Amino acid sequence: MKKAGVCVCSPLPFLEERIVGYMRKQSDAMQEDMPKEKTVPVRKSTLILLFCLCGVLAVGTGLGIYRNYAGNTEYRELRQLAATVKQNYYTDVDDEAVMQGAMKGYVAGLDDPYSQYMTSEEYQAYQTEEAGQTVGIGVTVTQTDEGYLQVEEVNADSPAEKAGMQQGDILTKVEGEDLAELGYAGALSKIRGEAGTTVQLTIQRNGDTLELDVERQNIEVTTAEGQMLDGQIGYIRISSFKGNTPEQFQAIYDRLVQDGAKALIFDLRDDGGGLVSALEKILDPLLPEGEIAIATYRDGTTKTLVESDATECSLPMTVIVNGNTASAAELFTASLRDFGKASVVGTQTFGKGIMQVTQSMPSGGALTLTVATYQTTKGECYHKVGIKPDEIVEAGEDAVDYSDPNPEKDPQLKKAIEMVQAK
Repeated sequence: MKKAGVCVCSPLPFLEERIVGYMRKQSDAMQEDMPKEKTVPVRKSTLILLFCLCGVLAVGTGLGIYRNYAGNTEYRELRQLAATVKQNYYTDVDDEAVMQGAMKGYVAGLDDPYSQYMTSEEYQAYQTEEAGQTVGIGVTVTQTDEGYLQVEEVNADSPAEKAGMQQGDILTKVEGEDLAELGYAGALSKIRGEAGTTVQLTIQRNGDTLELDVERQNIEVTTAEGQMLDGQIGYIRISSFKGNTPEQFQAIYDRLVQDGAKALIFDLRDDGGGLVSALEKILDPLLPEGEIAIATYRDGTTKTLVESDATECSLPMTVIVNGNTASAAELFTASLRDFGKASVVGTQTFGKGIMQVTQSMPSGGALTLTVATYQTTKGECYHKVGIKPDEIVEAGEDAVDYSDPNPEKDPQLKKAIEMVQAK
């Protein structure tokens, strides 16, 4: 630690000597002004009290100096850099833009892909998206190894569907700009834009290059949908956990149960997770009463993340997962399995068992920061490990059409049906 002890201890002897001298002078003056028989001596307790007070002040001053010194050394190079830029840059410096960049860079220095600083505009878009509302073209995408966007789902009656976009298409350019160079967040922002405007997209489909003009619209994102399969097996697909997912899920779940479902299959393949608050509402009607999942913070303290009431589902259940099943989707899977309510089929999940909290900032922006690990109360944290299915089944050759589940073309779904029928 830096030389804090020097600042804390050195003022005391000097201060004591000055105070004693001052009190003696005051005592002599009082004795000269007053009759001899009424001399008032300085009490020893008063001196002790003053000495203690000075000691406290000295310690406080020393700590203040130390903290100021530590802060100065920690950010000295940053201040030097800022001064050099302002003095030598060839034109005026936009202080606000520089500050936004500095805040993004500070968080990026954590080397945590899940922590980020968002500008005011980015934060507004984030809030809209998390609520299940968005401006866009109506597709769900994942990033390829080359940095492009692959279409996983095309929403029914969406602008993308009307323009002819299909599942499996690879988006390579937006308005002529290479998506890999824009990065994932930059590409999504460029595609979304403003409602009522048109975006030009370049896509690759089966080796052919196509150009599509797609109109952006305000879209209510569908994150939960389902249907009854043969044998009275209820199928529920959850693509992410947004603010509107619990309401959509509950409507499908109630309808399937009322229609006489004998078992339930939850399809969470390619579900990257989302809001824990949404997850809790979805798990509540499925699990028994009690604490389901907890978060553990760096100081070792724990906090309840998910709890359930006494209402629970008694139907046989199976969850389908793959390597893109992550975060809240993994916690959903682990919760059902660890509490003995469901078996799991598919391939090893992604392995994200850490939690982020988003906090607004005075600038209007926001900070998303990883603050804890999480796990079920009956299992282990699966971060960087993933969840191993009870039955490992690889995906089939055909791309999965989640809007039209077909066990004849989908070996993972076929196995899930066999598993719930055997219970």
